[in-house]
Amino acid sequence: MSDQKWGIALFNHLPEKIRVFDTTLRDGEQTPGVSLTPENKVRIAQRLDELGVDVIEAGFAAVSKGEMEAVKLIAQQGLKAEICSASRGTTGDIDAVAESNADSIHLIIPTSDLHLKYKIRKTRKQILKITQERVEQAKNRGLIVELSAEDATRSDIKFLIELFTKGINAGADRIVACDTVGVLTPEKSFELFAKLREALKVPVISVHCHNDFGMAVANSIAALRAGANQFHATINGLGERAGNASLEEIVIALKSLYKKDLNIKTDLLYSISQLVSRLTGIHVQPNKAIVGENAFTHESGIHTQGLLANPLTYEPISPELVGGTRRISPGKHSGSAGIKDTLTKMGLKPTEEQLKEIALRVKNVGDKGKLVMDADLLAIAETVMGLKKVKPIQLKEITVVSGDKVTPTASVRLTLNKKEVCGAAFGVGPVDASINAVKAAILETEPIHLEKYHVKAITGGTDAMVEVVVTMRKGDRKATAMGVREDIVMASLEAVISGINVLTTFYNSKEKPKK
Repeated sequence: MSDQKWGIALFNHLPEKIRVFDTTLRDGEQTPGVSLTPENKVRIAQRLDELGVDVIEAGFAAVSKGEMEAVKLIAQQGLKAEICSASRGTTGDIDAVAESNADSIHLIIPTSDLHLKYKIRKTRKQILKITQERVEQAKNRGLIVELSAEDATRSDIKFLIELFTKGINAGADRIVACDTVGVLTPEKSFELFAKLREALKVPVISVHCHNDFGMAVANSIAALRAGANQFHATINGLGERAGNASLEEIVIALKSLYKKDLNIKTDLLYSISQLVSRLTGIHVQPNKAIVGENAFTHESGIHTQGLLANPLTYEPISPELVGGTRRISPGKHSGSAGIKDTLTKMGLKPTEEQLKEIALRVKNVGDKGKLVMDADLLAIAETVMGLKKVKPIQLKEITVVSGDKVTPTASVRLTLNKKEVCGAAFGVGPVDASINAVKAAILETEPIHLEKYHVKAITGGTDAMVEVVVTMRKGDRKATAMGVREDIVMASLEAVISGINVLTTFYNSKEKPKK
């Protein structure tokens, strides 16, 4: 068939059914610095199943005992999703997948001449033979076979189709073209998958994109429009180098821009993003689309004025769609309308003159290059309005025990609404133990969660001042606060308790009966 024909949109529509293959626990875990325990993999798998993905790639069973254990544990959970394990084209890897009790195998075979020559030192003829034999072996072990061409987008298209055809004839159920180093463009992606769809008689064609040039999501959607009907992706776009295609971005783009609903509970996206971030230790960048902290945070006065009149003025989707919350952030760009709205939610009703003064002081703080936290706004407002500064929670005493071969432990004594409360807890370090102790002390009356924690040294030397910034959450409300001390434990507690006090003030104001 002439290549000229591929300039015409032969398919150019989304398939009726789009399958979601999540590889957070395999390709996502290959992010440098990430290593998940089997137990944490199970926690994420359970949430992915609740989210509604079709396939969970639980790991790489042959890699280690821990990986084998993780795949086995996830396979035992009775989840609705198909459980898959990755495998190289070796008999040992395939046997390991079968032993893990996974439902399917993601059989990865290199196809580019670059990989054949330098990585596995095989000829095209040899790799075709290996492909046939390994697919047959996997089918004989009772596995669903997803045959994956590694570096497919730098492979000769005729050889790629020949290899896939060989695999399909041997029993492969699905095929995957991998953009292993992210070199596709949307145009090239469309052309490649249109060719694969016309040439191959297989029910499911998958697209697997990496984000080296920042186009993994766009390339995945282009592939779906051209003939693919399953995409591989990870939560938060985790993965090697620049990561994989982001699951939440593809799902919401399809839903909001292409009006294509998938079998995904989108209101769980934010919470699973936070879980994955917490368990992997890879923080979500603030300006990350869909699930970033700033995705629904507004500071500019021009924006907040329109936003308060109608959120659609500056939000393409509602935060509730993905389980997020809208927040108006105080800062030097803030307008009076945004500050007034935030203060109203805190239960404060300044006069027009007081509001002008509060806004001026907020801008002055911002002009000095300082972050303005919700706790700062509350303190400024209380000062300007001549109010008694309300601090429902105050730290009275803390004891921390930590050291070599000692489990970090902390105990705290607080006053909560003038009543003394105590709490004790363990942690992975003295800071974690201290924060857990505060949470334990107030848990019954103030179920508040630490959502974000960031620390940096702001001076040099061994006596460096430490700045800790936190985001606390209670129900649908968030608050930011900062602590600055020489001692990281005390800076952390200062920030956490300030954030809790803001939230407590907010919720107490909501609960006051109307006169």
